[in-house]
Amino acid sequence: MLDISDLVVRRGRRTVIHHLSLAVPKGKVYALLGGNGAGKTTTLDVLLGLVTPASGVITLDDMPLQDRRADSGRIAYLPEIVALYPYLTGIENLRYFCAVGGIDLSREQAVGLLSANGLHPEAHGVRVAQYSKGMRQKVGLAIALARPAALLLLDEPTSGLDPGAADEMAQRVRRAADGGMAVLMTTHDLLNAKQLADRIGILRGGVLVAEFDVGTIGIEDLFRAYRACMRDCVEGQP
Repeated sequence: MLDISDLVVRRGRRTVIHHLSLAVPKGKVYALLGGNGAGKTTTLDVLLGLVTPASGVITLDDMPLQDRRADSGRIAYLPEIVALYPYLTGIENLRYFCAVGGIDLSREQAVGLLSANGLHPEAHGVRVAQYSKGMRQKVGLAIALARPAALLLLDEPTSGLDPGAADEMAQRVRRAADGGMAVLMTTHDLLNAKQLADRIGILRGGVLVAEFDVGTIGIEDLFRAYRACMRDCVEGQP
């Protein structure tokens, strides 16, 4: 579904993504691990059209993503921090952001989407200012999944969530993949990545230094590989 081939991103004279190639098939979850500054969010920004790469080819469902902004309707996105209007309710936020994106969502449809993404019905009419981060993430996921999309991008989806909320989020993401979406997520949560993803990649200094099929690596080996990456990042190695 998603294929990134030989992607290079530069900021001034500095190369921040070095010839990155990875693929995310339909119905699968790919977790991209790495320390701060490894290039995870930059990779998502390229897919979203926020950063222009120096070179490389990206295709989604066998169609080139020449202009990521024009192709935004085919991509759903959940940022690490979901920016909602605090004095609007969950339903009002969902319907507003859908309207901005050209989707006319009825109140009944909004209720269905929020419920399907785990927000308790009693919270639908409550102002978002009173929501926990986990509740905000559920509204954000409902917004992301309001339109049919081929690819779901998640930036640190479980960051700051308690274990129960993180597990709920993982279940929603897995359901999206089981429904046929390709999912690319960045995360520092190795345990969640091991439980949720089908394939894991580790970025170090903009280089994809390791990839694993989840079924072929145990959690202890994954921790060791990740610790080696973090050690090299701290030492400033490429």
